[in-house]
Amino acid sequence: MADETATTSENTTATAAQATTPAPSAPTPKPTPKPHAPSPAAFAKKAFKHAAPAAPAATGYSADAIKAAEAFGRVDDNGTVYVKEGETEREVGQFPDVSKEEALSLYARRYLDLKAKLNLFAGRLRSDSIKQHEIDETLKTLAQETEQPAAVGDLAALKTQFAQLKEAGAKKKSELTAARKAAVAKAIEERTKIVEKAEQIAASLNDNTNWRETADELHAVFEQWQEHQRTGMRIDRPTAEALWKRFSVARTTFNQRRRKWMQERDAEQSSARAAKQAIIAEANELKTSTDWGATSHRFAELMDQWKVSGRAGRKEDDVLWAEFRKAADEFFAARQADRDQINADEKDNLAKKEELLKKAEALLPVADEAAAKKARQALGEIQDEWDQIGYVPRDDIRRIEGRLDAVDKAIKAVEDAAWKKSDPEADARKSSFEEQLTVQLAELDEKIAAESDPKKKAKLEAEKATKEQWLNAIK
Repeated sequence: MADETATTSENTTATAAQATTPAPSAPTPKPTPKPHAPSPAAFAKKAFKHAAPAAPAATGYSADAIKAAEAFGRVDDNGTVYVKEGETEREVGQFPDVSKEEALSLYARRYLDLKAKLNLFAGRLRSDSIKQHEIDETLKTLAQETEQPAAVGDLAALKTQFAQLKEAGAKKKSELTAARKAAVAKAIEERTKIVEKAEQIAASLNDNTNWRETADELHAVFEQWQEHQRTGMRIDRPTAEALWKRFSVARTTFNQRRRKWMQERDAEQSSARAAKQAIIAEANELKTSTDWGATSHRFAELMDQWKVSGRAGRKEDDVLWAEFRKAADEFFAARQADRDQINADEKDNLAKKEELLKKAEALLPVADEAAAKKARQALGEIQDEWDQIGYVPRDDIRRIEGRLDAVDKAIKAVEDAAWKKSDPEADARKSSFEEQLTVQLAELDEKIAAESDPKKKAKLEAEKATKEQWLNAIK
């Protein structure tokens, strides 16, 4: 910014100097060989060289301003121009080939150009964008230009104005220094907060840290650091390096902890992967087993082992789980198919046994010992065929077995009754047994009347039928 300002000032100075140079048609002044009386061209080059602010490019100054400046100078017959400085006068140049009025006007305009540059710098000092080096360079240039200017005008007032500008420049530099110190202090404070945030993140790391989210958070803090470096106030190098060292330590701490976590996670995942692969290998060996009970139990144990084996990574876990489930599904599908077949066979067996029950129950009632003997023989054949049929559904076992047992007991009761007739104590036992049966039948009638469950009621009725047959047999 300071370089841009200086360049603008130089260009404006050159323009102002060119604007005050006589038109091409006017005679060109002949400068004296004295170093303090430069030609207009040399004056323009000198003005362009320095960084002092230039006077505004104007077509000219007012006649009153020019006259007021000319009052401080004179031109002798040889075209030599002088300026009054206090009680003395000083030769500033020579312009012999033009009129005295033109020569004096030229040097008066030079004075006004220089005064305009001072005024322009005074305005520049009120700007917040001016830099200290710009103040120093401009004051240095203006000091040279106002020391013994080749111009006609109130040079004492010009020097007084320059002295005031020096004081104003010094004050502005102090203000800029103070402002810069405040800005630097604020920048240090802001950057320190960024560092403290990074340190806070590093200090908060633990076993429950979400490393992905924390990495994003730390990256955002690092971007704040970079943005502050790009756009914030420049701070002194030692402080900047110290803050960066703290920030770097926080990042290094995070990276080391995350690297350690990743290594531990990789080791755990590797162990989990190996454990699950071993489970899958055993499951593949078991999937063709037909030892349904033991193998089902072992698959349940493998499932428990799988749950505590840890994670091998989301994608790998999905693949491994699919392999394990495939083996398990093959086994349990085969077991279910076997069960379905068994259920179908058991239902078929049930139908066959129910047909046998009809034959068995058709043997009752048995009237006498001869009928009982004949019924026993027929029941034996039915029982042999019964045993060869095989299993029936579990829920039907007690029901059909109870019905068959009832037939057996009814026949046995007649057999026992016939045997008891030859027993001396048969009558006494018969009378006691008859009484017991009568009491039991009465109790069964009460239970049947109170029972609402069809299955239990059917069982009670079967028991009643058996006891009635016993009672009929002993009468």
